[in-house]
Amino acid sequence: MKAVVFEQTGDPASVLESRDVEVPEPRAGEVLVRMLASPVNPSDLMFVRGQYTLQPALPGTPGFEGVGIVEKASGGLRSRFMLGKKVCVLSRNGGNWAEYNSVPATQVIPFSPLLTGEMSVEQAATFFVNPATAFVMTRKVLNVPTGEWLLQTAAGSVLGRMVIRLGKRFGFRTLCVVRRDEQVEELRSLGADAVLKFDGATDLPAEFAARVGERTGGDGVAHAIDCVGGTTGSAVVASLARHGRMLVFGTLSGEPLNFSPRDLMTPGASVTGFWLGNYMESLKIPAKLSLVRTIAGLVREGVLASEVADSFSLDDVAAAVQQAEQPGHRGKVLLRIGDA
Repeated sequence: MKAVVFEQTGDPASVLESRDVEVPEPRAGEVLVRMLASPVNPSDLMFVRGQYTLQPALPGTPGFEGVGIVEKASGGLRSRFMLGKKVCVLSRNGGNWAEYNSVPATQVIPFSPLLTGEMSVEQAATFFVNPATAFVMTRKVLNVPTGEWLLQTAAGSVLGRMVIRLGKRFGFRTLCVVRRDEQVEELRSLGADAVLKFDGATDLPAEFAARVGERTGGDGVAHAIDCVGGTTGSAVVASLARHGRMLVFGTLSGEPLNFSPRDLMTPGASVTGFWLGNYMESLKIPAKLSLVRTIAGLVREGVLASEVADSFSLDDVAAAVQQAEQPGHRGKVLLRIGDA
């Protein structure tokens, strides 16, 4: 079978290659999935660079998310139940950028008419990571009330656009922070209530809080989510209102947060880390099924649907990762692996 492999961490376009490898044999409690498609997510690229929470075992194959069909099961009623079914594959150790991946049965979600309804390969491949992260942060963890502001960085991303649509769907207002001028009107047209351009490399963080107040008609924001870190994330911390709360769920800048403790002390604000894997582990099975059903419904409504910009084969993985990292690219980049 073909798989995307890297022997050392580094720049994805340089270290990734498609090669022939042995088809894995599922161990007890695992299922062998014939992969159909897998997205190129920021977490995949950080994994290849050795900058992700989990470090790769080398040689490694990326791909935490994807869709496929279970072709073999090894032991256990749950595993055998999956045979022949189309499934969402949430592999904690990667491996989805391959024609086959063997994963624990607990890391796949079957697509069924009752639980998820019908879904295209594109939406199935991108079904969970971004949609669940956007929904859980805004509706479960922060639970932003109707009419209140939520500030988000990197708002032009696929996830950022989902948050804008969630705001319209559930009645909270979105203040979207972007780096480029052309994104301002674009996000306004998509329904963002306010858009603020801020580039941590050139703009002054000291002015950021005042500009946030101008756009929200207040003294800061009570709810914020940040996936950038560095100067941008630190500026958001300084813009939090009294008892405000910011969730950190990414490190796109590669730089740490750097702010005065008084930015938290004076308003009684807080900064909390969020990782979807930890949240899912905290849920019991009924709660997980309920979350999957809710997300599937919002995907079908278009609220949590993923825009797909480009598709590439495994052999064209270098072009795929380069496209995924192009500034301003719209939509997800997919690796098309097999036919349904």
